[in-house]
Amino acid sequence: MTELEIGQEVELEFGGKAQVLSVIGSGGQGTVYLVRFNGQKWALKWYDIDKMKKPKEFLKNLRSNIADGPPDNKFLWPKYLTKETEDGTFGYIMDLKPDGFDSFVDILNTYKLEVDPLTGRAVKKDVKFSSLTAMITAVINIVNSFRLLHRAGKSYQDLNDGGFFINVNTGAVLVCDCDNIAPDGSNFGIGGKPGYMAPEVVRGIAQPNVQTDKYSLAVVLFKLLFRGDPMEGEKVVRDVCLTESSELKHYGQNAVFVYDPNDASNRPVRGIHDNVIKFWRIYPDYIKDAFIRSFTIGITDPTKRIIENEWQKLFIRLRSEIIMCGCGRTNFASMFVQPTEKTFKCPKCGMEFSTLGFSNRSYRMPLYLGCKFYECEMNPESEEFMKVAGELVENKLKPGVLGIKNCSDRKWRAKMPDGVFYDIAPGKGFPVWQGLEIDFGEIKAQI
Repeated sequence: MTELEIGQEVELEFGGKAQVLSVIGSGGQGTVYLVRFNGQKWALKWYDIDKMKKPKEFLKNLRSNIADGPPDNKFLWPKYLTKETEDGTFGYIMDLKPDGFDSFVDILNTYKLEVDPLTGRAVKKDVKFSSLTAMITAVINIVNSFRLLHRAGKSYQDLNDGGFFINVNTGAVLVCDCDNIAPDGSNFGIGGKPGYMAPEVVRGIAQPNVQTDKYSLAVVLFKLLFRGDPMEGEKVVRDVCLTESSELKHYGQNAVFVYDPNDASNRPVRGIHDNVIKFWRIYPDYIKDAFIRSFTIGITDPTKRIIENEWQKLFIRLRSEIIMCGCGRTNFASMFVQPTEKTFKCPKCGMEFSTLGFSNRSYRMPLYLGCKFYECEMNPESEEFMKVAGELVENKLKPGVLGIKNCSDRKWRAKMPDGVFYDIAPGKGFPVWQGLEIDFGEIKAQI
């Protein structure tokens, strides 16, 4: 039984029935339906077992994943299995995608099609990040999700552009299609999507695992940041029709990164890969170097691929180096003028920004109205990457006077203009001045 009828009831393994309300979508393994179960609406994924290589092993792994639970609340994890039908068909139900989340594919396309209920016509609607901070926050959330998954000893196996829903206003991320996740070293016939698979999987000499996940993750991050394929340049463009043999060549046997410093044969083509060309100029060198490593050394040696913890540190730094100028220009600090080692200057309006140097890192954080400090930056033991610990605010009684507000739940100490350190309780603040020093505990900072 590969298809379900609207109104049909499906029995769940541990009791109860889910009623099919409508079709949400379909893919290579089966169809996803909107169902009602226990008075709530859920998503039901119903498999076409004829398309599965190892349905019994797949079902066993699915049952194990349900028992283990998700690594984090960012995963749309399977919740309940259905009873197997007489012919062995099965499915599972999971939470529905909340409102406010768009698919990764729509984000890459920068739009989605919505049907106007009055006219029945499909209308284009923009799908773009509301800010640079929201986009980098989404990147951090994606990386952190896979760090937690791999820490749990599992791999995603089929990481591609269909694996995420993202809130473009906040950067919140939901990982979907979690049914292929399996213990590292296990595989149930899943290969992956061309362009996202690691070269060794494309060549057929390895099965998906944590190391191949790391390669696929780098592809996802590159596509989100640079809006293009890391291996699609001049060489690929010459192949008008990408056949299986040409995909094997370009993504497996002879994969060449578009910005490989030692091989210029596959550079992006102006007029075709304009996004990649434009954004490659914008990102700071330490981000570009990470992708160069991922798609040069990392192609041939899986053990040299960047681990999630390193990606996380790089993007936490990148988030802290975003400058939002009062004139409307928003970009990374590397795109601003740097008159001194401790200041940045807007090339558009000339506004200057002081910076804060931290005792545990070499780079400095630019200070602008509204910039935020995160718990992981204040406390080296913290894994709170999204929890705001401090913010640069304007004095309510003295417009134009800036101060730092302690948004954490810990006491800080700050040096005031009289040269004395004072306790700064949670919720309190202190002025920004040229001799400012802050004691966060283990980490210190100064202007």
